[in-house]
Amino acid sequence: MKLNRAMIPDITVLQAFECCARHGNFTLAAAELNLTQSAVSRQIRALEEQLGITLFERIRQRVVLSATGQVLLPEVRQLLERTEDMVLRAKASSDGKKVLSVATLPTFGSRWLVRRLPEFLDLHPGTAVDVASRSEPFDFKVDRFDVAIHYGQPIWAHAVCTYLCGETIVPVASPALIARFPAEVPSDLSRAPLLHLTTRPRLWGEWFSMNGLEALDAFHGNRFDQFNMVIEAAVAGMGFALVPRYLIEGELESGGLVTVMDRPITTDNSYYIVTPEDMKGSSLATDFQNWLLSQVQTGQGA
Repeated sequence: MKLNRAMIPDITVLQAFECCARHGNFTLAAAELNLTQSAVSRQIRALEEQLGITLFERIRQRVVLSATGQVLLPEVRQLLERTEDMVLRAKASSDGKKVLSVATLPTFGSRWLVRRLPEFLDLHPGTAVDVASRSEPFDFKVDRFDVAIHYGQPIWAHAVCTYLCGETIVPVASPALIARFPAEVPSDLSRAPLLHLTTRPRLWGEWFSMNGLEALDAFHGNRFDQFNMVIEAAVAGMGFALVPRYLIEGELESGGLVTVMDRPITTDNSYYIVTPEDMKGSSLATDFQNWLLSQVQTGQGA
């Protein structure tokens, strides 16, 4: 089917629509777009005529999105974001560099991936990376990433999951806290302050259960919604923490955190490298995947 490009609104008109919807005011939108209010009004009117729909209701000198406009807005924002991403990728590659876009779990990215990326870039001169945080699976057709790092089960629609590594979680604390609460056996931690990850509230319960202490209260202590904050709290001496070993390589090396006892716990979930089905042939993505696997195989991974 041949595309009738005359049916496609101009990108500047879609920008005006998104801006007016966000502000609920043509004058404020005009100021942001560096246009006159009348120019913005003409753009909105032209878009409404082109689409044959009413996008805004004019109510007491305010503009309110119509029901049709509310349906259209998320798609317009998605289109503008993809256009902006395309422009930025084009600019990044304007000097001849290849651009690799990577979606990664926030803490995995900041504490494991970023510190290793210089090696990958040294191995692939002429490459630039575009790294963004994503905590949940997304549609590769909407968010155009080359590679994603996923924690959980190998389930991702329209994508291929390749096993990267499992997860080994260890009990750690700062040296100062260990001096206050010496811990030689698991039951010693029943009286110590504990740190919890909000999204994994049963970790300490599982750890105590694994060590034959099912009846202990494993839920007392402070809670944080990111491993980064749990780690910082542990370094600050706020409590004992259960964290993946790969996230605290620097703290273990520097002595900021100490493994309390050699009683690790493994989880049912794992880490996976995810690539979109329609990009299996991307040589740079394949090189990146192989490099990630090599980091784990050489003992530098989780």
